[in-house]
Amino acid sequence: MNSPTRIFDLLRTQLSKSPRPDAFAHKVNGEWKRFSTAESLEIIEALAWGLHLAGIEKGDRVANVTERNRPEWNFIDNAVTSLGAVHVPVYPNLNPEEFELVLNHSEAKLLFVSSEALVHFFTGIRYRLRFLEGIYTYDPVKGVRSWSELRDLGEADLQEGDNHEVLEAAMAQVDPNDLATLIYTSGTMGAPKAVMLSHANLISNCIACCPMVRRLNVDRTLSFLPLCHVFERTMVNIYVGLGISVYYVESFSKVVETLREVQPVYFAAVPRVLEKIYEAMVASGSRLSGIRRKIFDWAHRLALEYRHHGAISWTKRIEYALADRLVFRGWRQELGDRLKAITCGSAPLPAPLASVFFAAGVQVFEGYGLTEAAPVISTNYDDVGKLRVGTVGPIIPGGQVKLAVDGEILYRGPNVMMGYFRAPDLTNEAIDKDGWLHTGDIGQLIDGFLTITGRKNAMFKTSGGKYVHPQQLENKMKESPFIEQILVVGEGRKHPAALIVPAFNEMANHLSPRRYSSRRELIADPKVQALIQQEVDRLNQNFGRYLQVKKFLLVADDWTVDTGELTATLKLKRRCVTEKYANEIESLYAESAPVKVAGGW
Repeated sequence: MNSPTRIFDLLRTQLSKSPRPDAFAHKVNGEWKRFSTAESLEIIEALAWGLHLAGIEKGDRVANVTERNRPEWNFIDNAVTSLGAVHVPVYPNLNPEEFELVLNHSEAKLLFVSSEALVHFFTGIRYRLRFLEGIYTYDPVKGVRSWSELRDLGEADLQEGDNHEVLEAAMAQVDPNDLATLIYTSGTMGAPKAVMLSHANLISNCIACCPMVRRLNVDRTLSFLPLCHVFERTMVNIYVGLGISVYYVESFSKVVETLREVQPVYFAAVPRVLEKIYEAMVASGSRLSGIRRKIFDWAHRLALEYRHHGAISWTKRIEYALADRLVFRGWRQELGDRLKAITCGSAPLPAPLASVFFAAGVQVFEGYGLTEAAPVISTNYDDVGKLRVGTVGPIIPGGQVKLAVDGEILYRGPNVMMGYFRAPDLTNEAIDKDGWLHTGDIGQLIDGFLTITGRKNAMFKTSGGKYVHPQQLENKMKESPFIEQILVVGEGRKHPAALIVPAFNEMANHLSPRRYSSRRELIADPKVQALIQQEVDRLNQNFGRYLQVKKFLLVADDWTVDTGELTATLKLKRRCVTEKYANEIESLYAESAPVKVAGGW
């Protein structure tokens, strides 16, 4: 068949070029349930016709909420868009007001939910959802219709008369420039906005990135980042287009376990996931003793010093070869033993983290994008002259980047959104008359490689009139193995200061084998405060005096999605954190000595 131009063309392309017995797979009651390419297409056609019988027409919006990635999500995505309708994927951890906003603003006609818990939740707020006509579930729930009922109804009715031909005709009427999805942004700097992405937006981004993944000869991948986020959604589009089997992980907590079981060649992640994998590696080493512990610690230090570019002396090569034989090979086995590469996006990747994976023989390709760009704008990948650690890579084929006078990254390409749904003023602010998307990110473009240095809206001015990009400071400070999370503040103040969540496991292992009774006890320890001060002083040397973090406060509680400090894509909600710790921040700028401990158990 011809090259795909609509979302639902991708699986058909796979069938014609490289059909898979396990196009999609997930675990049901502890066993892998696999769907072949042909079976998936049959399900999608039946479900699409079932949706048609339920009254879904071209342009209608259908919402979808699932706690974890599952093949049903793909079936719904393809079935909805096959009719020219619009898929509205929604994060499962929104509060009632946010769900109400999304479902009413999008005028969602039908809603799919993955579990009984979600059924009960939406039943409770159903009276507030003005446009909703029906709820369907992934799993069977008593008294509620399931997606499989729609599929069965559609499958039976497709056998009647010329209904199959009618469905094909409806699919043929879907234009690549038609709206395919509404994606509500995570709202790190304010209220969420509904990004309108066409089939052409999504497919052009998929096609531009396919060659970068094809080079790795991937046959199987893991998927665990939320499919309602456009990063993972586009990655799955790439996998489907290239004929790569997609195995969905049950939960974040089972990523390492599933890596060993499935043995993928490649997957996409955010830095937080790599941090968790790294922490598991370090934890396994901390349980060793004697000579084995000394060897592990030596190899670990060597890995943290690894540099992908530049000449390596012959003595260093021997050291790395020995470390690989004694330690790094074991790390790869923990990752499934076939893993070649990881694409990492959504947040800055700490340099030491990249070093450890490269040293272990797993390439990490950092990239950059926005929901408004469907999403990839630039990425490193495995080709000559296309990988530079510390950057987010070269611009993707077909895209253009230029920097505004203030350093803001402007992007233009076929993947730039149609606009914000029912918000023409916001659209005109984001996309200028020449088609340039104003990203809101500050960066540098050197020798064709893009580097992100901060967020335009996060920039602040000290009382001395100096502009500070806090993310520059935060990214550098997170290079310390003892700093897990950090927020730099200082708007209108004399100097920057910081809230710091320490890397508790690393800290406890480094300072003493004894157990602290609580995190609060750990961060109150003068040795801990001195160690963090030493790290802050060391990393401050990379900045001019007016940019340096002068004071800090240690926080005992992790910042998470559940507690509200992170978005569903694990980005820091700066406003939320500063409001939560307003009193503590005030104490940092008091004339007396700063309070260096906050909260926790």
